[in-house]
Amino acid sequence: MTWVELPGGEFEMGERSGWAYPGDGELPRLARVRPFAVAATAVRNDEFAAFVSATGHRTDAEIYGWSFVFAGLLPDDFDDTRGVVGAEWWRQVFGASWRAPEGSHSDVAERADHPVVHVSWRDAQAYCDWAGVRLASEAEWEFAAKAGTTTTWPWGDELEPGGEHRMNVFQGRFPAENTGADGWIGTCPVDAFASNQFGIANLLGNAWEWTADAWSVPSEVTPGELAIADAGRRVMKGGSYLCHESYCRRYRPAARTSNTVDSSSGNVGFRVARRD
Repeated sequence: MTWVELPGGEFEMGERSGWAYPGDGELPRLARVRPFAVAATAVRNDEFAAFVSATGHRTDAEIYGWSFVFAGLLPDDFDDTRGVVGAEWWRQVFGASWRAPEGSHSDVAERADHPVVHVSWRDAQAYCDWAGVRLASEAEWEFAAKAGTTTTWPWGDELEPGGEHRMNVFQGRFPAENTGADGWIGTCPVDAFASNQFGIANLLGNAWEWTADAWSVPSEVTPGELAIADAGRRVMKGGSYLCHESYCRRYRPAARTSNTVDSSSGNVGFRVARRD
């Protein structure tokens, strides 16, 4: 594991631009983080496999017997399964897990260097306990992703400056057609795109990353004040290969969302930080 040592300091979390989702709690606010170290890449399939081999850990997806898979990654003749109401592109696939990201017909043999997915927050915590590491706080994660910048993305305010793709996100018409113009459909290797100014790779796009923090939304009445945290939901950052301007602009350092601690899907993984 390659570590990036960061100095910490004060910075502005959130975002003021028209890309922001105020309802997600992206209100600009000052935050301060202590010096810390974060992994240069997300946890890979081969790293998670070593953990499972050493501990016999069964993920929540394996215990439940299914996980959510993006329909666009399933074969055309795949049997109809239950979809998410209002987001029918998410399909319940029995047998889907970190070992078999699209179900029993798939495996990770050729994806050792891709981020592990179909891992819940509880699975990520179990890995951290075994490896002697931890999940970053939301503030630490955003500090690392912004890399000292104040623009929408670490490279500026253009999504694809000069037509250059800087991260793995959905290309084309979501959800029907992904052209793969950025070189990938589904996940890509954890270091497939250039690192940011701090030397940290693929914080944006590819796979959502769990953080340590319980979900709460900054108060619009008293800046900096947090609503009561929901310990059953944890903050996720960074967006994924399914983010697209037409439906989910959460592929920015300031963006945030959450999920329950036992939830998993084909676009959620994690990155680790060093323990104090």
